Amino acid sequence: MTLVQPTPEMQTRIRVELNEDVSTRQKDLEHIKEWLDRQPHLPSSHDYDDGRIMTFLRGCKFSLEKTKRKLDMYFTMRTAVPEFFGNRDPEKDEIKEVMKITNIPPLPGLTPNGRRVIVMRGADLDGNNLPNVSDCMKVVLMIGDIRLKEEIVGVAGDVYVLDAAVATPQHFASHFSKFTPTLIKKFLICVQEAYPVKLKEVHVINVSPLVDTIISFVRPFLKEKIRNRIHVHADLDSLYKFVPKDVLPEEYGGYAGPIADINKQWYQKLMDYRDWFLQQETVKADEARRPGKPKTHDDLFGLEGSFKQLTID
Repeated sequence: MTLVQPTPEMQTRIRVELNEDVSTRQKDLEHIKEWLDRQPHLPSSHDYDDGRIMTFLRGCKFSLEKTKRKLDMYFTMRTAVPEFFGNRDPEKDEIKEVMKITNIPPLPGLTPNGRRVIVMRGADLDGNNLPNVSDCMKVVLMIGDIRLKEEIVGVAGDVYVLDAAVATPQHFASHFSKFTPTLIKKFLICVQEAYPVKLKEVHVINVSPLVDTIISFVRPFLKEKIRNRIHVHADLDSLYKFVPKDVLPEEYGGYAGPIADINKQWYQKLMDYRDWFLQQETVKADEARRPGKPKTHDDLFGLEGSFKQLTID
């Protein structure tokens, strides 16, 4: 499974958008590595490779201070949310089950403006074996960790296509009730504050009346900027105005091949990174060594039942 990288022309545009200066980026990288090595509560730069740190710099538009905050939060979340960041062995049955019952792959190609498209959908709409929600979120973040390494020259942002065909009354009663506010909050804070994600568009397809209920449930966790990037489509022709067919899987009228094949290739990629995931189990923040006051659960996620406003750039 290979992620297509931006063309030289795209790279030029993306570098401008991300404030990337080829002549100074190595100096910026060294600055961040030296900073990591001075933080008693964070892993050393030797525990985390240069390519991933560079992806953080790109995702933070080469703002050194923002990169530091993002990396601090990234390693802090590994400690604070063990249900997402512990036991990440792709050989475990629960991870295999997630990849079997859901399709959540980033697609190989890029949109004309250099954005990566990620499709998320239930693969087994008739089965009663629904995966654990925390495990699903764990796998999404594992794929995110692989992309930190494999988006070699950076991309112009992410486009999510959410297939809501699974949102039936039957599944809503048995499955969506497991998406608690606390779990949603933790996941969105991880994605948006701990990863260098540039969420540009969210497209919802195969909608039903229940979709409005689900969107309304998630909406309080999002800043207005992201709410305005959610597009609900009545048909695929509407989607094609944003995501061209050559990027999409064949199930959506596209030319990128079957989504099941792409998903299987991503599981193989998880296996290819198995040793890295096992080694990373101990690469996380140590709150006992943080200068000043350790970060508590309430600091990170707010009080139970309250909505913490997310910071999204």
